Amino acid sequence: MGFFDKIKKIGIFNGFSQLTDDFYDELEESLVMADLGAETTLEAVEELKSRCKAEKIKDIEGARQCMRDILAEYLTTGDLSVDMVNTPAVVLFIGVNGVGKTTSIGKLAARWKREGKKVLLCAGDTFRAAAADQLEIWAGRSRCEIVRQKEGADPGAVLFDALQAAKAAGIAVSTWDSDSKPGDRALMVSQGTPEVLGQMLVDLSVEGLKARGVDPDKDPVKYCWHYSQATVTDQNSWQVEGEKIIKEKYPNWENVQPDNYYSEQDAEKSVTIGKAVLAAHADIDLIICNDSTALPGQLEAAQQAGLTKDDVTITGFATPNAIKPYCTANILHNWGLWDCKVQGALGCYVAAYIAAGNDVKVGDTIDVPGIGAVEVMPNNCLNPDDTTADTNNGVVLLPERAIFNAETMNNYDF
Repeated sequence: MGFFDKIKKIGIFNGFSQLTDDFYDELEESLVMADLGAETTLEAVEELKSRCKAEKIKDIEGARQCMRDILAEYLTTGDLSVDMVNTPAVVLFIGVNGVGKTTSIGKLAARWKREGKKVLLCAGDTFRAAAADQLEIWAGRSRCEIVRQKEGADPGAVLFDALQAAKAAGIAVSTWDSDSKPGDRALMVSQGTPEVLGQMLVDLSVEGLKARGVDPDKDPVKYCWHYSQATVTDQNSWQVEGEKIIKEKYPNWENVQPDNYYSEQDAEKSVTIGKAVLAAHADIDLIICNDSTALPGQLEAAQQAGLTKDDVTITGFATPNAIKPYCTANILHNWGLWDCKVQGALGCYVAAYIAAGNDVKVGDTIDVPGIGAVEVMPNNCLNPDDTTADTNNGVVLLPERAIFNAETMNNYDF
């Protein structure tokens, strides 16, 4: 279900006759559940209150129209046109798992098709299961051509074929959706090794437990993991390393759900699973959410249940902006991530560095302006089974990660 479909399903305007505090509270909850985002929701509801007061709006229908105008303003952006002076124009989509890259590609392809352009989709993601099938569905919906190969093929070869086909057909737009294997890419900018991020998750948990008076070294601690799914390699590797650390250092901790809880990077499902966790384990002490969708969902479930950071420790990885409202409401003590702005800047720089003709190998350092020196690591620092080519292949690790709490969260904006 898309965002606008979820907005249309909000029935709160039909369930109230007056603009009461309960109305605004339920509107806020409905917008969060519709994936508007916690921070944007709070801003939108406050703006609605302000406009209703200033414009003396007292009826539900007037509030509905006012909220419609507010949301329309949020969707107003700058120039989103794609420079198509040189063809084929290549559009690269970048984003973390689950943010909707493939879906956005499909929707933009349909838009460009309506504008009379010839559009070719390139299924460069040959690594993720059924990724090409997903993109082919969108190609069918938008009536665009698609270039794909079998699962496991070289993404570079798929892109080459797509560009050649685009040139031959006079196509103006070519999109590339790729999550390639280590041998098919040059350098990858990674947030950290499994050992580093597994330790970070345990450290966040220990600090959160201590903050509410639990001794993590002596007291019995019941905990579980809630993240996207076992097939997401990075998240699963963090959980595996975290479990190793817990078993070694905290034998007094008990994993009440060894098979873990999975919400498949679905915002609505993450709340549902979050409620299931709390219902199944009323005395749980700690919930670790190593996924940026699972953490806000679990926090939302806790908030709806009337729980605070003094009742249960919930922590994990997510952007600061997504979690700030829950921290302000005292639902959690801390959480962490890596600075996505630094990660993006680093990725662009190392790509440009290699494109400029520089060759790098494992052990080399690259001096990145504004970030500092970073070292090229072998691919097996992330996965023991991965090999590394002699040149222009490997992993660049972010120099540091960030921990957020009430004192530090406003230092970040992403």
